[in-house]
Amino acid sequence: MEKISFVNSNNPTIIMSAVIAFPEGFDASRRYPAIVVSHPGGGVKEQTAGTYGRKLAELGFVTVAYDASYQGESGGAPRQLENPHVRTEDVSAVIDHLSTLPYIDLDRIGAMGICAGAGYTVNAAIQDRRIKALGTVSAVNIGSMFRNGWDNSVRSIDALPYVEASSNARTADAAGGNIATMPLAPMSEADAPNEELRQAWEYYHTPRAEYPTAPGFATLRSLNQIITYDAYHMADVYLTQPLQIVAGSVAGSKWMSDDLFGRAAATDKAMYVVEGANHMDLYDGAAFVEEAVAVLGTFFNARLAAGAAVETAAQ
Repeated sequence: MEKISFVNSNNPTIIMSAVIAFPEGFDASRRYPAIVVSHPGGGVKEQTAGTYGRKLAELGFVTVAYDASYQGESGGAPRQLENPHVRTEDVSAVIDHLSTLPYIDLDRIGAMGICAGAGYTVNAAIQDRRIKALGTVSAVNIGSMFRNGWDNSVRSIDALPYVEASSNARTADAAGGNIATMPLAPMSEADAPNEELRQAWEYYHTPRAEYPTAPGFATLRSLNQIITYDAYHMADVYLTQPLQIVAGSVAGSKWMSDDLFGRAAATDKAMYVVEGANHMDLYDGAAFVEEAVAVLGTFFNARLAAGAAVETAAQ
């Protein structure tokens, strides 16, 4: 793996930071299938996205795990903005960069994401036909989650006060005070309402997976866009690419993977359930991740024909 940077084609003032991983025996004079890997809300490329990127590269793909705009080592201010429309466009911006690399076969580009990164990747695939195959792990439709709760037990209208709070935060931000923030995962163990989300705290705020550029919070102003966002909007019409969904059998978020499977127009779609896994287990639980990678590797290999890199006169 090596670190790269490139101009975000959607916002040239932002420099994107990413890690690119190559298959064994990589030869720049050949053309390879590529997979874009999107990190969870609050995450960075050095965490689970990088893990999946590295493991998929071992199976024959060029992979790019990147930091979202305004987050990690990518540029943009205010820091920790979690605007879902920007994050969706980031996926396409990475593909724009891949299109400039002579060793990438543009007819064999796949994309995958974990948690909210999966939802953003779905939304990107709905509108970006360059994505030929799509994978999700512990998928979260971030709008649905903030509207309806982790376990889909809250009415959408009950989220209206959060839209009000976010609107007021924008006013306060404009006045020049400290940028108001909100947690994307519990900021302390005591804040966690259940064991699964306690593990989310543990992942981001203990040596389990903590990373200096992943503080675990977002700007409060982000809620304006998040709560009114549907990552699966028009999936019933335009999400026709092959789709592989992976979710844990005991994940509180599984309903969002079920929703995606039901709404996707794709006729080539499958849902694989990892028995005994919760949402967080598929981030870094060794056996669970290996199982998910095996499923995704088989899927992408078949849909992107990864076994045969195409000869080209790379210039």
